[in-house]
Amino acid sequence: MDNLFSHAAAASEPGSDEGLDPVVHTVVVPGPVARAFMGFTEHTHLWWPLEGHSVYGPGSYVEFEENLILETADDGRTAVWGSIDDWQPPLSFHASWHPGSQALWSTELRVSFRAVEDGTELRLVQSGWEGAQDPAATRAEGDAAWPVVLQRFVRFMGGAGD
Repeated sequence: MDNLFSHAAAASEPGSDEGLDPVVHTVVVPGPVARAFMGFTEHTHLWWPLEGHSVYGPGSYVEFEENLILETADDGRTAVWGSIDDWQPPLSFHASWHPGSQALWSTELRVSFRAVEDGTELRLVQSGWEGAQDPAATRAEGDAAWPVVLQRFVRFMGGAGD
């Protein structure tokens, strides 16, 4: 499955991993920073594209709970997607990112929010590819998947999606 769930994890903004640059994506959503942060972290279950980017598929529930990002299947099974190690509402969070894996290896995910003229800019940076079996392919999968996820968020927040 070509999506975020090939051992991706959270990131600060280091330069590069064995020559691989971080994946960086930005989107702008209408409204203030606090609203965007809340939409992303408290209402993830309403907009995350589970049909292509999840462990259990449609019908599951994604949430930020304490220091974890979790997916819960309708039968109660859970998958940890990441562990939050820096929580700065409403400006940013940083997490290890390992959807559906045992976290033996993860990438780093940093999501930050800042006010811009048209609302709030969300900037997502994912790095830490060196631990993947195929770092370049894993990076490419993440780079292709995040725009799908972020455009769903933009539409949820009332912005114009692609």
